[in-house]
Amino acid sequence: MRAEEETTRQRIADRLRDDPAQAGSLAREFGVRTAAVFSHVEHISKSLDPSDEQLLAAPPECRDCGFTDFDDLVNRPSRCPSCKSENVEEPTFTIE
Repeated sequence: MRAEEETTRQRIADRLRDDPAQAGSLAREFGVRTAAVFSHVEHISKSLDPSDEQLLAAPPECRDCGFTDFDDLVNRPSRCPSCKSENVEEPTFTIE
């Protein structure tokens, strides 16, 4: 299938097979909202063949205190539950 015929979700999956990326950078690259990227990534994780590929997510990290034990790895938290800072880095996704 040619690149212009692929869906945004397929293009995001292909991109994650090549290199790890954060939702914000994928949103800019594909011209969609960050929330849409998180939705696509969640769907991609469910549609991968577990015997062949898996979606890996590096957890969000608080830039102020280093907290990484967030409950939901597929969304960007609004603030750190430990220090309440809003300076939280997005999770990074890749497909291996």
